[in-house]
Amino acid sequence: MKSQELVKVWDLPLRIFHWLLVAGFLVAYLTEDDLLTVHVWAGYLVFGLLLFRLVWGFIGNDYARFSNFICSPVKSAAYFKDLIALNTKRYLGHNPAGAAMIVFLLLSLIMTSITGFAVYGADQGAGPLANVIDSRNEKLWEEVHEFFANFTLFLVFAHVAGVIVESFIHRENLARAMWHGYKRPEDK
Repeated sequence: MKSQELVKVWDLPLRIFHWLLVAGFLVAYLTEDDLLTVHVWAGYLVFGLLLFRLVWGFIGNDYARFSNFICSPVKSAAYFKDLIALNTKRYLGHNPAGAAMIVFLLLSLIMTSITGFAVYGADQGAGPLANVIDSRNEKLWEEVHEFFANFTLFLVFAHVAGVIVESFIHRENLARAMWHGYKRPEDK
């Protein structure tokens, strides 16, 4: 397919955000307690990226804006039902199931970050919540942080599975599109 036949969907800032978030979360998840400094900096990176994405969801290009893809849970559930039947409408931007996944991932990553700050504050007396979080609650914050980190990992696997299924159904490589930003135009 010639490049002039393609449509620019994912802008450079969104693509950089996406792949840095993948790297940041992976590094944070794999370092846990073993490399605390690396884990903390990866967590700060993830949190900074989340702040960027929240802003970009209001000022980014049409495909990045929350107002253009966030939909009702009913619409997302209906799309997911069609997805299971391998009979979905193709979307140039995020589809309703993808929209729901973005919301879940953002919320879970925000909770992972905030509880990570709480653990760091309680355990090390450092970070944005230092001297705010009671060190007696460190174990609780650690458990909640671990829960959200693992829940985020579950969501990541679900997201990747959804990308694979959607790529198969619509015969387009969505991961590649998130790399270079282009997708074929909407089906006529």
